[in-house]
Amino acid sequence: MLIKYAEIDGFKNLSGISFVPDKKYNIIAGQNAQGKTNLLEALWILSGCRSFRGSKEKDYICLDGSRMISKICLEDAVREQKIEFEMLRAAAPVKNITLNGVKHKGTKALFDVFKCIAFIPDDVDIIKGAPEKRRSFIDMAASQLEPHFVAHINRNNAVMNQRNSLLKSIMQGRSDAGSLEIWDRQAAQNGAVISYMRNSYVKKINEISRRLYAAISGNTEILQLEYRSNIYKAEDFENPCQNEAVEKYYTRLQETAEYDIRTGSTHSGVNRDEIIIKINGVSAKEYGSQGQIKSAALVMKLAQAEIFMERSKDAPVVFLDDVMGELDEKRQRFVFEIIRDMQVFLTTPNESALLPEIQGKILRISGGRIENNG
Repeated sequence: MLIKYAEIDGFKNLSGISFVPDKKYNIIAGQNAQGKTNLLEALWILSGCRSFRGSKEKDYICLDGSRMISKICLEDAVREQKIEFEMLRAAAPVKNITLNGVKHKGTKALFDVFKCIAFIPDDVDIIKGAPEKRRSFIDMAASQLEPHFVAHINRNNAVMNQRNSLLKSIMQGRSDAGSLEIWDRQAAQNGAVISYMRNSYVKKINEISRRLYAAISGNTEILQLEYRSNIYKAEDFENPCQNEAVEKYYTRLQETAEYDIRTGSTHSGVNRDEIIIKINGVSAKEYGSQGQIKSAALVMKLAQAEIFMERSKDAPVVFLDDVMGELDEKRQRFVFEIIRDMQVFLTTPNESALLPEIQGKILRISGGRIENNG
C-alpha cells in the first residue's frame, strides 16, 4: 500500500501542504512545535481511526481558521483510491468524508481502505497505562484484520452506555430491574464475539512479539502476552463462539446484576478485560525498566505490522513519530529490517541521528509549512 499524493490545509497549524511521497522513506524534519506530528496525524485520520494523540475532531481546525481538509491518493494491490476528510467550523462542526468521489456519513468506510500503523512515544502506555490502553490496542489491531469487528465494539459500547444509565435509574428507584434483560442479551451477543476475537489476536501477537523481543534483547529476556477475560477461562476458547459462549456471558451479567445496581455500573464483561504483559515471568507494568517497557511496546507494534502483512496482499503504511532518533543503532537496525518493505513516514528534529540507510524524500517543516519538497 502506497500513498501517492497528499494534500493538507487548515489542519491545526498546517497550511498549504502538498507533496508526492517517496515510495520508501519520507523524512519529516524540523524543530519542535513546527507541525511534524500534525502532518502524520492529518494523514492518520484518513484511516478511519481516531487521532493517535487523542485530539477531538473539533480541534482539527486551526484556531483562527474555518475549514480543514486532508486528502490522499493511495494505491493498493488492486486499484488506486482517493480519500478526502473535510471539516467546516460551525455551531455543530460539519464533516464531509469522501471515498472515491462518494460521500459517506462517517469514517467507517475508510477503515477497510487505508491501512497504517503508527509508532509514537506514548506507545509505552500500552505497557504501563490503564487496562483500557491495552484493550484499545488489541481491538484496533484485530479490527485491521477483521473490519466487521468494529461494529461489535461500537454496539457493545452503545449497549454498555444504555445499561449503565439504566443501572443508575434502577438504583434510584425510577426503573424496574427486569428491564436489564434486553440490554444483557445484546451485551452477551457482542461481548462474546469481542472476547473470542481478542483471545485469537493475543495468541497471534504473543507468538510474534516473543520472537521479536528475544531478538532485540539478545535472547536474554522473554516477553509474554496473555488475554485475561472477565467472563471466560482459557479452556473456554477451545470451543467456537456459539450459543453456549453467549449464554455463559449472559449468565455472568445476571449473576452480578445486583452488585451492578448497587454501584450503578457494570462490573462484568469485555470492558473489564485485561491483557497481561510479562517480561521474564513478572509484570512489565509493575516491574519493567524504562528500557524494557520501550522495547516491549516497540516489538508489539512491529508484531502488529507483521501480522497484517501475513494476512494481507499489502504492507501497511508506517508512521514513526520521533521514534527512531530515540533508539540506539542496534534497535534502529532492528526496526529497519522489519519495515524495509513498507512505505514509511518518520519525523525527527535531527536527521543525523538516523541510520545512513534511511534515505528518501526530506520534507522540512517550519511554522506549519513545507520549506522544501525534495
